[in-house]
Amino acid sequence: MERIEKIRKMISEKKIGFTMDEVMTGTHRFEPQFGDDRERFMEFRVTWGPESISRFANPFGGDFMKNKLEGTVTIDGLCHNAPCKGTLELNYFSEARIRYTFDFEAGGVTYRFVGEKVNIKPWNLPFSHTTCFGVLKESESGKLVSKSVTFFRLKTTLAFLASFRLA
Repeated sequence: MERIEKIRKMISEKKIGFTMDEVMTGTHRFEPQFGDDRERFMEFRVTWGPESISRFANPFGGDFMKNKLEGTVTIDGLCHNAPCKGTLELNYFSEARIRYTFDFEAGGVTYRFVGEKVNIKPWNLPFSHTTCFGVLKESESGKLVSKSVTFFRLKTTLAFLASFRLA
């Protein structure tokens, strides 16, 4: 009953949105001044989605295809399940890319991760929608800390689709 009331309220306020849960796993390499040069584990688990589908789908608004994102990030040698917050931009039309941008703190230092799924074209969706090339920088200094490649594992597709919920 509570869920039905929540949906009625969203409709009356014209604030129907959705969220989905996504997991990206892969590896990263520290830059020489931040650690050794071997491949290390990296994963981010995020929930993303627009608060308003009408603003999200409006190409004339400032939030076109832009979503809030939050979750956790694990970067071997730096942090484990650190809370993160940021945005997910689905730039299909203007840049043919999907961009994840989020901030988190580890060891008293604030970091910014920017990862991109690039060359989004209809003929390469299995690659372009599953591979994310990322860079990690110290927020204050802008120093490059690490480069990464993470993947959306196709075996998680059903869980991803099942995570869809109205918000």
